[in-house]
Amino acid sequence: MASTQTQGRPATHFRRGWIYALLLALVTINYMDRSALAIVAQAIRTEFKLSPVEMGYLFSSFLWTYALCILPVGILLDRFLARNINSIGIALWSLVMAATAAVGSFTGLMVTRLLMGAGEATSIPSSGRIVREWMPAQERGVANVVWSAGSFVGPAIGAVITASIASAFGWRAAFVGLGVLGFIWLICNLIWFDRPEKVSWLTEDERHKILTERSAGSPDEIAIHGRAGVVLELLRSPSMWGAMIAQAAGVYTLYLLLFWLPSYLQQTKHLTIMKTGLYTAVPWAIAVPVSILIGILSDRLLRTPTLLAGGRRAIVIVCVLLSAVIVFVPFTDNTSLILALFALSLSGINAAISLNLTLVTDLVHRARDVGKAISLTILSGNLCGLLAPIITGYVVAALHSYDWALWIAGILLVIGAIALATMTRAVILKAEAGS
Repeated sequence: MASTQTQGRPATHFRRGWIYALLLALVTINYMDRSALAIVAQAIRTEFKLSPVEMGYLFSSFLWTYALCILPVGILLDRFLARNINSIGIALWSLVMAATAAVGSFTGLMVTRLLMGAGEATSIPSSGRIVREWMPAQERGVANVVWSAGSFVGPAIGAVITASIASAFGWRAAFVGLGVLGFIWLICNLIWFDRPEKVSWLTEDERHKILTERSAGSPDEIAIHGRAGVVLELLRSPSMWGAMIAQAAGVYTLYLLLFWLPSYLQQTKHLTIMKTGLYTAVPWAIAVPVSILIGILSDRLLRTPTLLAGGRRAIVIVCVLLSAVIVFVPFTDNTSLILALFALSLSGINAAISLNLTLVTDLVHRARDVGKAISLTILSGNLCGLLAPIITGYVVAALHSYDWALWIAGILLVIGAIALATMTRAVILKAEAGS
């Protein structure tokens, strides 16, 4: 049967857009769940009589197991189907999310957060791997920004939904509702998702476009199993370390805002839980379209040779520095301006984190090892990020102010930009001769 594609012209179908939607939904649910505790934090603090320091540890606790599981997940993703890894992860964390409604102590909350972190460790590395399998190389930037936007859509939507349910039925009911949402995604994943070589709903011209363009001229090694020992080779690359340092700075700031922004608004602006949810949603919602536009721009400006040499670096640096506008928040009492600064910072953070992962993907020319490289980058981010809730808790308890918490984040972001500019100058893993 003749292809519907006109010979010599690129495919015009975009059914892979469903993969964009599936990944966006996955990460959105992930971040709705992990940010829910922040929205109901004041109610939980009152019920369990917790201090700011204890809340800091509670916010951070899910990141302990999350970070512990990230690298093993990356190794598994280079050997097994992302479909299966994702299914196991979301089943675990959604079950635990719903079970949180039954806890009766601080210890119980800690246990559920630890289990949730283990489950949530699958979604971000697998999303990066799926983009490598499904998207033409010139589309990686916007694809990664779109699914990463779920980390902002989630807190925006989740803030309103969680606050609404908690206000009407109590904080426990909100956790049950969010758990059910995860199982709905799981069913969709099992029914419709697989590798592009296997799904029946792609047209042949689009399948051909994906398979021929996803490696940008490098050997296509998607189906080849990578070796766990390559992790040591990755860690010998200065470019890998530059990307990891930048990711650490970005994720630290992301988790600072994810977990403490609602409390900041409640304590400094004396808002109700419903108003806190609405005000929290504003900067996260604004950041989504802005960061997606940045992702589109990054793809439009790059050509394949530049892309494979790390040309995306300059855009990532600009985004990291944009994130640092958070340092100006303590200098104003105007609520609208504060929300605008948070929105600008979050726009830069989302674009920086996702495009930094894309930069790593660009610089790893062996597709069979990209899962491990992505997981190392995410691991560095979360090892630093898990400190953000704890450090902020100590800073707020000691100084009774959020100013230095924001300034610490700004300093780290400048360090991240410097690391990108000076260290990410070489290919991380070159294609092996004869591949």
